[in-house]
Amino acid sequence: MPTRKDSEGRWHAEACVGRRRLHRRLPAGSTASDARRIEAELVRALHAKAGSRAVVIPGDPLLEVVMSGYIEHTATLRSPETAKFHALRIGRWLEGRRASEAREVAAEIRDDLLKAYKPATVNRSLGALKKALHQAWERGATPIDYSSLVKRIPENNQRTVYLGMEEVQLIADHASEQTRAAIWVALLTGCRRGEVCKIKAQHILEDRIRIPAGNTKTLRYREVPIVPALRPWLEYLPLSIGFEGVKSGFRRAREAAGYPEVHFHDLRHSCATIMLGLGVDLHVVREILGHTSVKTTERYAHVLLKPQLAALNKLGALHRDLHQTGEANHTQKRKRPVSR
Repeated sequence: MPTRKDSEGRWHAEACVGRRRLHRRLPAGSTASDARRIEAELVRALHAKAGSRAVVIPGDPLLEVVMSGYIEHTATLRSPETAKFHALRIGRWLEGRRASEAREVAAEIRDDLLKAYKPATVNRSLGALKKALHQAWERGATPIDYSSLVKRIPENNQRTVYLGMEEVQLIADHASEQTRAAIWVALLTGCRRGEVCKIKAQHILEDRIRIPAGNTKTLRYREVPIVPALRPWLEYLPLSIGFEGVKSGFRRAREAAGYPEVHFHDLRHSCATIMLGLGVDLHVVREILGHTSVKTTERYAHVLLKPQLAALNKLGALHRDLHQTGEANHTQKRKRPVSR
C-alpha cells in the first residue's frame, strides 16, 4: 500500500518507480492527507532522479540546511550574535539528521546539554531549532511543521533575592564610578541592565527618561519619571562602559560586598518590592517596570507576606491578652463571696 498506518498510529508513505523504492514514516500527529502528499512528492523525486543513484527525499531537508536559514535570519534579531551562538551550539547534533527526526534530535540535545547547562540555557538552543523548523515550513521546504516535535524543558527561574536600600548601598560602595551609576539608575527607575546601557542624552528629558520601544524587552515604549535622588546619576549617562562592562563590574562589587548570589537584575526586583513595601499601588509599579500584565507584577507581592504576618501576630497578641484579661475577671467574679 502506498500509504498506511502502523500499529502505533503513525502514517507511512511509500513510492516505487522501476526498481527504486522510497519510504517515509511520518511523525506522530500527521494525517492521511499528509501521507498522500508525501507519497506524491516521493514519486516525483523518483521520476526526476531516475538516472541518478542519489535520490533527494523532498520535504525532509537536512537539519544543517534548515538551521543555516535560521542563522541568516538572526541578523534581523535584537541580539543577533547571541541568537547565532545558541544556534551554533547544537550544530554537532544536527549533522546528517533530517527535519523529520526533530523529536529524536531534540531529545538528544536535551539529554546532553543538561549535563553542563541549566534548563533556561538549553531552551535557548531548542528554541533556535524550533524556530528554524517553523521557518522551513513557512517557506514550503517541509510539508509539515516539524517545530511541534521540539519540546522545551520546564524552567524554575523564580528568584527570592530582594535587596534593601542598605544592601544596595553596600554593593554600590564597592563598585567603580560607572558601575555605581548603573546600580542606582537601575534601582531608582526599575530599568533592566540592557535598558540602562542604552540610555542616551536625547532620552533624558526635563522630568522623565524616555525609553524607546526598541530598547525594551517587551518592545513597548516607556517613560520613567526622574526623582530628585536620580538626578546626580544622570550625569554619568550615557555610560562609558557597555553591557559586559556593567556585568563584570557588578560581579566584582557584589563579591567584594559579600553578596556573591546577587545578580544585577535583582535591582529591578528590589525596586518593585521596596515600592510595594512603601504602599505603592500594584498597577503603578506595573507601569514603572513596564510589565505587559499586572500578573507579572503580582509575583513580587509575596515578599510582603512576612511583614503582614508580623502585623497579624501583633493583632493576635492583643486578642490573646484581651481574652486572658476577660477570663481572669470572670474567674474572680465567680470566686467572690456572696453577701448575706
